[in-house]
Amino acid sequence: MKLKIGDPAPQFTATTTDNSTVKLSDYFGQKLVLYFYPMDDTPGCTKQACSLRDHYREIQDKDAAILGVSTQDVSSHQRFTEKYNISFPLVADTDGAVSRAYGAMDGGLMGTAASLFGVANRITYLIDESGHIAHIIDKPNCANHAEEVLNLL
Repeated sequence: MKLKIGDPAPQFTATTTDNSTVKLSDYFGQKLVLYFYPMDDTPGCTKQACSLRDHYREIQDKDAAILGVSTQDVSSHQRFTEKYNISFPLVADTDGAVSRAYGAMDGGLMGTAASLFGVANRITYLIDESGHIAHIIDKPNCANHAEEVLNLL
């Protein structure tokens, strides 16, 4: 099932970079930039994370938080975070449950191939204060992703 603007965002509970547990409901009352990316420390994913990192304060000023989601484990996320000084949590979606709930691991030939290897597609959801999908960025521009997000917040 493909999510649409206005749909309730799927609930999830997951582990983040610092081994803490995070739930979608933790972000009710503020906006959430929930972005899915294929893999830590690859060129496109690094550009995307660094774009968001570089504009993190501006995004926070718009009363929004950021969560990055990929299928790598916590130790991979910790290395990626330390190497690039990522200032927001990354979700270790090792079983792909969050990615599948948001449709980031299905659809199309490339999506199916990526799913077979346990890799999520690149997609971003902006979730409003009440937990509904406000915007979807299907094909993020990695190098300028924060600008895309800020234009929608």
